[in-house]
Amino acid sequence: MKDDLAKLLDFIDGAGLSRRSFLTRSAAFGATAVVGTALTTGRASAEEPKKGGVLKIGLGGGEATDTLDPGLADSQVPFALNRNWGDTIVRVTPDGQIEPRLAESFSSNPEGTEWTFTIRQGVKFHDGSDMTVDDVVATFKRHSDENSKSGALGIMKGISDISADGQNVVMKLETGNADLPYLLADYHLVIQPKGGVDNPAAGIGTGAYKVVSAEAGVRYVLEKNADDWDTTRGHYDGVEILVINDSTARNSALQAGQVHMINRVDPKVAQLLSKTPGVVVTNISGPGHYVFIMHCDTAPFDNNDLRLALKYSINRQEMVDKILSGYGGVGNDIPINASYPLFDATLEQRPYDLAKAAEHYKASGHDGSPIELLVADGAFPGAVDAATLWQASCEQAGIPLVVKKVPDDGYWSDVWNVKPFCASYWGGRPVQDQMYSTAYLSTAEWNDTRFKDPEFDALLIEARAETDTTKRQELYSKIAHILRDTGGVIVPMFNDYIDGHSETVAGWIEDPTTEMMGGWAAQKTWFA
Repeated sequence: MKDDLAKLLDFIDGAGLSRRSFLTRSAAFGATAVVGTALTTGRASAEEPKKGGVLKIGLGGGEATDTLDPGLADSQVPFALNRNWGDTIVRVTPDGQIEPRLAESFSSNPEGTEWTFTIRQGVKFHDGSDMTVDDVVATFKRHSDENSKSGALGIMKGISDISADGQNVVMKLETGNADLPYLLADYHLVIQPKGGVDNPAAGIGTGAYKVVSAEAGVRYVLEKNADDWDTTRGHYDGVEILVINDSTARNSALQAGQVHMINRVDPKVAQLLSKTPGVVVTNISGPGHYVFIMHCDTAPFDNNDLRLALKYSINRQEMVDKILSGYGGVGNDIPINASYPLFDATLEQRPYDLAKAAEHYKASGHDGSPIELLVADGAFPGAVDAATLWQASCEQAGIPLVVKKVPDDGYWSDVWNVKPFCASYWGGRPVQDQMYSTAYLSTAEWNDTRFKDPEFDALLIEARAETDTTKRQELYSKIAHILRDTGGVIVPMFNDYIDGHSETVAGWIEDPTTEMMGGWAAQKTWFA
């Protein structure tokens, strides 16, 4: 690690940056150096992990159309599965550092246009084959292919060449990107044999657990990977994931001891659940946010006055109070909050203003026909109630919003990113570039608002390569203004991640990146 740090400091000096300015910039990005370290806190650091037992997890966010193809993971259950059977080359730790995983180390040229990742040797896939540099290259190339429909397509767009050089993977970028390691920590980019080209849904990776059986939308069984290259994780003999989309049923399963962990605890019952003997409820703020999304290329949402009318008609504070019970904060129609480095705290908060809503609605020239919002209980906790609150506000402004509740099953395949107006959620990303590139870049596969703005795209690409912190923050501020004032996303609130687990589970730590300890709960905890 000392050698890596010395190389990094040499790189900084060679780039014409003072070490102090680099460290200041790193702190602003929530990052450190080329090599990070995992954070362990509380009970996890006080006890030695114990081996054995089968962990049972009850998760909301699964459906019959789910697949083990990591590129298509679009909700909580596929995300959790990816975390357990697969590895990425790096990961983001709870304290915002980059930790090498299947890559042992990495470095960049001074311009950030060429990155080299040294791939770990001696790692085996679950099928017994050796993981090679070629597997890593093939994986990244698959996710760069538009035919893959990968959720990581947006963040791979700026990479012009991916090649193997001995033990290294070399990536050449069209423009510099100081955040590339953060982007490659994306949960879609699980390394697979031959890139997963032949069978992307095989579920064969290098992770702590092997997939034994998979019944989409119902149940998944995994067993300990005896050949795991990382001996610090995977303390259970096996893991069973039960898909329990109903929040009341999830709570009951935890209370009855049928499962040891659950996600997405409804904020309205979090305090009550925490009073159950033997149950621990945790919450942590982060970049996660609940949204209503409009397709900017589809009538009537192709009219910005109509979009603004809907944005002004939403009472954000009421939603935080009534839907989140205070477990969260007010949003401002951008996917970025103060948890992100270089957040612009001076951005004016959009108010709840029915007069402006009515003014913009009139200016839109809308014919008064019903504006149908599709929503399901599983879109986010309290989604139907939130939509109903919004409908009442719209009625006061003369906006004919109609809420249509649809089933959870099939929502993420048939409604989200398909229908022009629906409820959804985003788990957030560690840096602004990744969040914007995944969901708002014109070419992103997961551009679920169909927002396409050449100026926005150009500013985003420019911000990637900018090394001056002040200038980069200015660019992100311009980006935020464009999206806030012309985009198709309505962000009423940022949510806390609220999980529940049995007190028999040890090693739980706080991770603001996303739910269930950033998705690592099954790997990093053990039975006390």
